[in-house]
Amino acid sequence: MALWLPRLPTDRLIRKRGAPEKNRASPFNAPLIVSGRSGNALHVHALDARAARLGLYKGQPLANARAMVQPLTIVAADEKSDAALLDAIADWCDRFTPLVALDSPDAIFLDITGASHLFGGEAAMLSLVTQKIAEQGFSVQSAIAGTTLSARALARHAPRSIVPAGGEAAAMAQLPIAALDCDDKIMRALRHAGLKTVGAVAERLHSELSERLGKEFVARLKIMLGDEDWPLTPRRALPDLMAEQRFADPVTSADVVATSLSSLAQSLCEILAREGRGVRVLEAAFFRADGKVERIAIRTGEALREPGVMMRLLRQKLDALADPLDPGFGFDLIRLEALLAEETKPSTMSFDNHENAAWQVAFLIDRLSVRFGEHRVQRFVAQDTHIPEASAVAVPAQDRDFGSQSWTLKRKAGDPPRRPLRLLEKPEEIMVPASEFPEGAPKRFRWRRAQFDVTRAEGPERIAMEWWHHKGATRDYFRVETREGQRFWLYRDGLYRENGHAPRWYMQGLFA
Repeated sequence: MALWLPRLPTDRLIRKRGAPEKNRASPFNAPLIVSGRSGNALHVHALDARAARLGLYKGQPLANARAMVQPLTIVAADEKSDAALLDAIADWCDRFTPLVALDSPDAIFLDITGASHLFGGEAAMLSLVTQKIAEQGFSVQSAIAGTTLSARALARHAPRSIVPAGGEAAAMAQLPIAALDCDDKIMRALRHAGLKTVGAVAERLHSELSERLGKEFVARLKIMLGDEDWPLTPRRALPDLMAEQRFADPVTSADVVATSLSSLAQSLCEILAREGRGVRVLEAAFFRADGKVERIAIRTGEALREPGVMMRLLRQKLDALADPLDPGFGFDLIRLEALLAEETKPSTMSFDNHENAAWQVAFLIDRLSVRFGEHRVQRFVAQDTHIPEASAVAVPAQDRDFGSQSWTLKRKAGDPPRRPLRLLEKPEEIMVPASEFPEGAPKRFRWRRAQFDVTRAEGPERIAMEWWHHKGATRDYFRVETREGQRFWLYRDGLYRENGHAPRWYMQGLFA
């Protein structure tokens, strides 16, 4: 199904002025024109129905339009706002099928394969979608065909057409060549050849058309005639599984919404159990009667198919929203989608307390991630490197893609700690008196505006950097203890008196 909104920019302005209802008079006193710029010239980017009835047309020089009609209401084009509105309309269309694609700047494609019977057939579905969009204050034309480009052309030149698969060539034959949506050069060539309809163009040999008009033109023509297909690129990822509930009358009660979500979670978990899968990314979509769509998503660390746990996480997500869920005039559709579902291994009953504790920790991580955001709940993963500050990296605690790397033991039983409890995110330079130039640990140093006197020191422990990054640089580490009992991990960058210059000293970490 192709939906074309020919007056989207002007409809947006009229709705903004407070006239979204169909057949309501325009709030503008004069015909409305949206002006665009092409190079240094202004042209008619869009126009309302009154301006079109007066003989103005899209693409016309703005000066000519002003000369033909006075007065005019002229507003500069805002393509960003138009694109946002088109995206919102596509969001609303998700209630009919999850496979929705944008055909910018003013059209939308819906893949209704296997979905039309839910709305009484293709004719009933086409009428329903067109009527609902028109009731929101938009001019819309629509058509159904077996391929995207044929549906697009029919929506513009033969609206409300319904063409079964295989009948595209016959339906397109009587359309004017403007339906081919070519550039001006190709249109002039077709008119010069005396071709006035798509059927006349299709009768020509493809080799002749390809030689004169290019292979891209022939490829588009084949798609329009149904000989080839052009798959849609959906604007949102298709869910692996989903369950939805429609309401005859929009609902606003929080209890009804919660009951519906619980029922959908139960239905979705039954489907997951039959397929031996569990959900990792779950999204709840709430379709409001006024066209707005509210979405909330949760992510889990392990594959989940327990409705009680799903509902607990969803409730916590709803409670944590900065802007509470607003039903407006009510929700007429609620959908629960498994955006990512994974296969699960059969589980066995276990009396091991460690497994139960691990499950509790995983559930706690999910709850904290739902409440505060997964990027704020992290865990450290060991890295295969000798550089201390790069020995671990923080990743979302729910992420299992990194596996379970083991941490290398740096000391033997009974030995004092060889690594500090706290590593600085980035080593900080310390000031060592230039008069000392110590070959071992410094006797005193200054760090963060404080002076420290060293009484004990252990080292050096030499750690070489990656040769492909640091060109053979080395660090000599020392564990030092100050007069006040503080213990630090310092290092000397480079060899002593390297190249005749005093080495630089850095603070790497602090012992407990």
